[in-house]
Amino acid sequence: MRVLILTASYGSGHNAAAGSLATAFTDRGASVTVVDHFRELVHPVFDRASRSVYMALLRRAPMLWGAAYALGDWLPSDSPLAFGMTRIGTGRLSALLDELEPDAVVSVHATPAAAMSALASEGRRLPPHTTVVTDFVAHSQWLARGIDRYCVADADIGHEFVARGIPRERVVVTGVPVRAEFDAAADGAAARQALGLSGHLPVVLAMAGSNGSVGRLPDVAWALTRLARPVQAVLVAGHDGALADTLTRQTAGTGVRVLGFVPEVRSLMAAADLLITKAGGMTLAEAIATELPLLLYGSLPGQEHHNERFAARAGIALAARSKRELVRLLERALAEPELLEHLRESVRRVRHPRAAQRIVDAVVEQRRLHS
Repeated sequence: MRVLILTASYGSGHNAAAGSLATAFTDRGASVTVVDHFRELVHPVFDRASRSVYMALLRRAPMLWGAAYALGDWLPSDSPLAFGMTRIGTGRLSALLDELEPDAVVSVHATPAAAMSALASEGRRLPPHTTVVTDFVAHSQWLARGIDRYCVADADIGHEFVARGIPRERVVVTGVPVRAEFDAAADGAAARQALGLSGHLPVVLAMAGSNGSVGRLPDVAWALTRLARPVQAVLVAGHDGALADTLTRQTAGTGVRVLGFVPEVRSLMAAADLLITKAGGMTLAEAIATELPLLLYGSLPGQEHHNERFAARAGIALAARSKRELVRLLERALAEPELLEHLRESVRRVRHPRAAQRIVDAVVEQRRLHS
């Protein structure tokens, strides 16, 4: 079986999902090709420029990004007001399909999914196409004609897709694909010992994705230094060295540990009692897989606000709107073990283990139906 996975390097979540799926398909004996839509099918310069604009918006004008995201939810994915963005890369995509002749196509980003839909609207014969939605929201730009199967994070998200006109039989609840280590059980005590953390004090982990500068980690550091009770805290700054230096100076003398980019996030999550983070789709999915209670803070307008609302409705997270509320909720979570256990029980209810394997099953089944 030949599988083409289409992704895009906007944030780390889409590529992480693509990598997890590639591994799961390979384990099943498939031949897998992963293609970055903007870099390989549009142009590397466009990819770099558009990602620079995207990151600049998130850092300096997040409300503008939120407005653009909201506008996109009002427009169908093939709207003329999109100024052809949904057709970008279709020429090279068509040639790639001719070259690879895949038995199935899987999209983990909305733009290549829309490009596949544009080819379908031209009457081109396409292999079965599955879209894996990596956020906890049904946004219009994910909804495109010609998509055979949608794999979504949770039953409530599936209901939203059906409510927006997608036939029920095309929506499969699989969970968001995460790396295999997140599906394996982990020993929290051993993880703490390996990290040099005590087993007698609660551990708070704080992060803001691979690019920590788009979160509000300095606020989190401020809150951690104002706690009345003793706590062990680990702040992960990601690839931003300047942010790591700032956090180190800010927490000097407090015992708060500051780390840069950490490839093995699983062990950190296993050691933690609570995760403070913005509501990025992949971070949320990994925390759910780890059954780790969440305190959400600094979520960006757009998809992260939607993810945060999902987490709050599902009862898996507390959500703070200000630094002082962050301190209050953090104090409460640490003082009430029953609250953390309630959050953990809610996480177990929305957890979908082996999501990547479930998606592979759905793709194989869809291919069988098309045979």
